[in-house]
Amino acid sequence: MTAGRPPVPADAVPPAQDGTRVVGADYTPPTWLRSPHLQTVLGSSPWRRQRGARALAATGAITTEHLVDGGDGVRLHGLHSAVPGRPSRGLALLLHGWEGSTESSYMRQTAARLLDLEFEVFRLNFRDHGGSHHLNEAIFHSNRIDEVVHAACDVADRFGARPMVAAGYSLGGNFALRLAMRAPAAGLPLVGVASVCPVIDPARTMVYMERGLRFYLRHFERTWRGSLRRKRELFPERHAFDDATLRLGMRELTEWLVQTHTDFGTIENYFDGYSVAGDRLAGLQVPTRILMAADDPVIPLDEFHALTLPAHARVEISRWGGHCGFLLDASLDGFAEGWVATRLAAHADAAGEGPTRAPLSAAVQACMDAPAG
Repeated sequence: MTAGRPPVPADAVPPAQDGTRVVGADYTPPTWLRSPHLQTVLGSSPWRRQRGARALAATGAITTEHLVDGGDGVRLHGLHSAVPGRPSRGLALLLHGWEGSTESSYMRQTAARLLDLEFEVFRLNFRDHGGSHHLNEAIFHSNRIDEVVHAACDVADRFGARPMVAAGYSLGGNFALRLAMRAPAAGLPLVGVASVCPVIDPARTMVYMERGLRFYLRHFERTWRGSLRRKRELFPERHAFDDATLRLGMRELTEWLVQTHTDFGTIENYFDGYSVAGDRLAGLQVPTRILMAADDPVIPLDEFHALTLPAHARVEISRWGGHCGFLLDASLDGFAEGWVATRLAAHADAAGEGPTRAPLSAAVQACMDAPAG
């Protein structure tokens, strides 16, 4: 660690309690902020996005746009931010949620926190997110993990050999966990992952939203329909679906996507393809931290207690927070962004002090040489 570098709190990586992989999260909002719906709605509000933009500007970082290689001709868009003239503690890759983008409030605020801890940050847009619909003809779906792994390899190669960490929110949290699972085989020099309110079991998440407050289901239906309309405008010969298709509900529209734009055949197979439930994370080799709110109105809590995790993975559960909210006060600053930054800093520092550091450059080269998929 360089002189003057912001320290990581000693409890940034809490120990297991009585051998469990699930521990409590140290987050307590004021009474008026304890509604999960208020947390969720304010967490993605335009006021919070503006606050994130101001926080990023205050870091003094320079942000540049990049098109990265997703393999097989796929191009993905992203933003790289770094403070000029300052040594880098590591490179952090951030992944947004479904129908979010690099400019989502939590992406901006997490980037600002990481920049303050002397990281470089790369915020990646998934296919068809953040206005990137024109880059690829085929439609985004949640099993497109191969292109995210390949893009992560490209990011690691472009920005040099240093400890690389990753974090994601919601669906991005699910992608981050799958990225961690695939990193060793891909040669990706990933030394730590943090995931906030990740999708664990997509099939159960769908049912949970269908049985819960319909506001959330309607929100995702509306934003997804807008994305599909944009895709149709750009590639009318490839995507000639009619408006009746766009009026389908979430489950029916997902079934249409599976049958017309994937090889999974059924919605059950599609959901199973990106599930990380049960023992699917048992083989994690990358140190991992997961933050979840017990009152999340989108993701079922019991899935987290049922996870089988290795010793270097932990789930931290807060009583409050909503879905990716975790707001601290009226300023709309968030606990989750600071939690991500300190966990990733702890992972990067541990890798820099251990035997992982020496082979990082070789790992980057291996990542780029590995075949996509």
